[in-house]
Amino acid sequence: MKTIRELMLSNKAWRREMRERKKDYFAQQTVGQSPEIMWIGGSDSRVAPHQITQTRPGELFIHRNLANLIYPEDDNLLADLQHAVDDFRVAHIVVCGHYGCSGIGAAMRGDATGHMRSWLRAASEVYEQSRGELEAIADPVERQNRLAELNVRAQLMRLADLDVVRAAWQRGQDLALHGWIYDVRDGKLEELFEIASAADAGDLPLPAKIISAGLREDSETPDAPAERELA
Repeated sequence: MKTIRELMLSNKAWRREMRERKKDYFAQQTVGQSPEIMWIGGSDSRVAPHQITQTRPGELFIHRNLANLIYPEDDNLLADLQHAVDDFRVAHIVVCGHYGCSGIGAAMRGDATGHMRSWLRAASEVYEQSRGELEAIADPVERQNRLAELNVRAQLMRLADLDVVRAAWQRGQDLALHGWIYDVRDGKLEELFEIASAADAGDLPLPAKIISAGLREDSETPDAPAERELA
């Protein structure tokens, strides 16, 4: 793990590398941004949206918080959402949870305190609503990961009900909402839901159980993607 001082040294090396690879790299960054996707994810330091999707700076507009929760009174989220939808006219919003989420674990165990306890109340509500299903899962790791899936469903439904999203649909703006889950054990993203319009919003079905106790074997063996040029 790098020290604070090493972070500054790494930045210096990175700047030099970027200039060597593309002389106008930083000049291009000053032009502005026009992302087509907003990403709402957790704060986990192991889950880096740009890295796991191989996207470049400017392609994702990112908002992160503990356990990827949506609250209609959260001005921090709502400001980002309004900026993304009204100003950038993003076409997609992804709510991405992940297995092994510490916030989801705290909500499941009920041992969060202070600010964490207050913040995680939405995840705790999801647990209470699905207590029967969750407590029938003997393995605590699988139980926590199933809660992460159910939480994505709940937060996507909350997102679909926010005024910024509803207004976009009412004016005919193309805007699709996606519920994804990320597995830190093998790096795989799975899509749980898609809401393409207001007509698709509402009480979503429970997500299929895609979690397994061990690492999953991919049936697909895709070719490695070509290295992308710096933009």
